[in-house]
Amino acid sequence: LPEGVDAHGPPEDQAERLSMLEASMKFMPDTVETDRPKPLFDNPQVFDKLDMDTLFFIFYFQTGTLQQYLAARELKKQGWRFHKKYLTWFQRHEEPVETGHQGERGTYVYFDYETGWCQRIKTDFTFDYFYLEDEVPAQ
Repeated sequence: LPEGVDAHGPPEDQAERLSMLEASMKFMPDTVETDRPKPLFDNPQVFDKLDMDTLFFIFYFQTGTLQQYLAARELKKQGWRFHKKYLTWFQRHEEPVETGHQGERGTYVYFDYETGWCQRIKTDFTFDYFYLEDEVPAQ
């Protein structure tokens, strides 16, 4: 290439492009929108409107956040119980056949987050109260 000319055009074009680029920088956001927390999911009233899959997704993929806590609280409101040994949610499918101080036995629905991302039925399951998560209030 001749001296004073580069592959991006004459120097006048480069100066104009640089000027336009600098002007456009004035309109760039300070941060990328996805970096900001979504205030919608900071609102506890939103969680009673979410479907079960969304609540489970938030619980399992937003660990250690306010959103995980709010999802757990809503799941409890809807009759789900978290089993600390199996790290999954259970809900009574019917009244237990046996109930005692240590636990209860019966048929449960549980959320299979590992192999199917779906609800499954577990018959003749003993839910030992020792493994019942009871730190998150349902209210």
